[in-house]
Amino acid sequence: MKSERKRIYLLDELRGFAILCMIVHHTFLDVGDVLGLPWGYKVFDALCTVQPVFWAIFIVISGICSRLSRNTVKRGFIVLCGGLIISLVTAVIMPLMGFYGAEIYFGILHCLGSCMIITGLLMPLIEKIDYRVGAVISLALFFFTNGINNHTMLFGLINLPESWYQYDFLAPIGLYSDSFKSADYFSLIPWFFMFLFGAFLGKVAKDEKLPKFMYKQRSKLLCFVGRNSLWVYLLHQPAIYAVMLVIAFIIA
Repeated sequence: MKSERKRIYLLDELRGFAILCMIVHHTFLDVGDVLGLPWGYKVFDALCTVQPVFWAIFIVISGICSRLSRNTVKRGFIVLCGGLIISLVTAVIMPLMGFYGAEIYFGILHCLGSCMIITGLLMPLIEKIDYRVGAVISLALFFFTNGINNHTMLFGLINLPESWYQYDFLAPIGLYSDSFKSADYFSLIPWFFMFLFGAFLGKVAKDEKLPKFMYKQRSKLLCFVGRNSLWVYLLHQPAIYAVMLVIAFIIA
């Protein structure tokens, strides 16, 4: 019988590192929102220049893991439900408590869950495509569509019709009106293509052909965070808010 697949610890560590970077980024936004300190917004805006790198790492690794999962669709529904819980808390419960501006309608968990479901359904087709060809096409589509949130494509060379940006129900795919606001927002376009890029690369991981150093553990903390990324992400915001509220009470 085939032995159990070796765990790729580097993926856990990179995912853990990426999500910790996201949490640090969000913390500075909370410094501005909850404590009312302007420097929190300044640090948050400054980190926005590098944060997409960590988003990409997290999403690519999630795509790789979708190729290793026994049931990607089921995992996708679980993650999507996590995103819906966040929407319920931030868009319904928190406003009732007097906290506004933190509403999340289609954040990272909504996007990842949807990507997992779509990729899981397409997996029979994905497995028939040469992973190198699929990876190149996926990455090309990501860069081609990357400006969709700014009404452009192909690095700003193609302007999209303003009529496409009139309805917020299209926000999950990247089209939304000027009035749409989401404190955490990841549209399926272009990020699904980055996820798909990871799914194609996952063929190498599934065949256990990665370099040997990727199977060695270096940080237990990062591995723990990476393996429990869903729970860490779900719980980090309430924990940060609680800390901020205590600080605000002390300052007051």
